[in-house]
Amino acid sequence: MPQQQRGALRMQTMLAAAAEVIGEAGYDAATMTAIAARSASSIGAVYQYFPNKDAIVRALRAQYGDEMERLWDGLIAEADQLSVLELSERIIDLMVDFATERPAYFAVLNASLNYRRDADARHRLRERFGRAFQQKQPALSDEQALRLANVALQVVKSLNPLLSQADVAERAQLVAEFKLALSGYLSSRLAIA
Repeated sequence: MPQQQRGALRMQTMLAAAAEVIGEAGYDAATMTAIAARSASSIGAVYQYFPNKDAIVRALRAQYGDEMERLWDGLIAEADQLSVLELSERIIDLMVDFATERPAYFAVLNASLNYRRDADARHRLRERFGRAFQQKQPALSDEQALRLANVALQVVKSLNPLLSQADVAERAQLVAEFKLALSGYLSSRLAIA
């Protein structure tokens, strides 16, 4: 990680260029040379920050994970003001919008690397969703709320591979189906007895 602001900005420029190249060409076809050219950097400068393409993809995954966490936090903060249906739809919309706004997202996500997001960060996210669900249904124990969060987030996560392979018309249909599935599940589990 660069210590000076100029180096950090340079690295962000390279990552943005890499996201563009990977989004256009795919992970396998993207090259370090194309990333250097797109970022207006020398190939040596790119290698100074990233020893290989896998390092770039790991950095993009970490960046996307951090961005997604901030978006989830914003949605969770509003959860108590939303109906279960609205919350379900917003959860799916957040994921779909995130992927749509980042054309490299699916290629980066599907790149075969040995990379996993920090387990503590994943657990904290599930706990926050669990607390949001407990606001909707106070009778839920912490264990039940965490289980609901795990299932709900797994449903959202399972949409990714389908979206990555679908055309625009099919994506709209998939999104509608997943909203129905998630809202049905959460409505059933969070029903006030």
